[in-house]
Amino acid sequence: MKYNRSVFHSLMMISQFGINILVPVFLCSFIGMYIDDKCGTSFWIVIFFFIGAAAGFRNVFRFARRIYEEPAVTRKHVKAGQEEERNERKKEDKN
Repeated sequence: MKYNRSVFHSLMMISQFGINILVPVFLCSFIGMYIDDKCGTSFWIVIFFFIGAAAGFRNVFRFARRIYEEPAVTRKHVKAGQEEERNERKKEDKN
């Protein structure tokens, strides 16, 4: 069974969405637990959890915006001139 390349690309993007949310939440939660242990308090974990959640959703928003800003390009629909034109626009945007 031969899978289409777009299937693997879609799975990669779904994985990145999950990682972009989970990593900041876990890191901030562990930082909050560490501060709570050192200070003898119990509220820093909650504060840092929400900071991590906000950072994770910001990462996902930026990632999704980047995906939808650039239209999907497939080999079947791209002509040589269109691809060169798109590359030139990217270079101009960077400058």
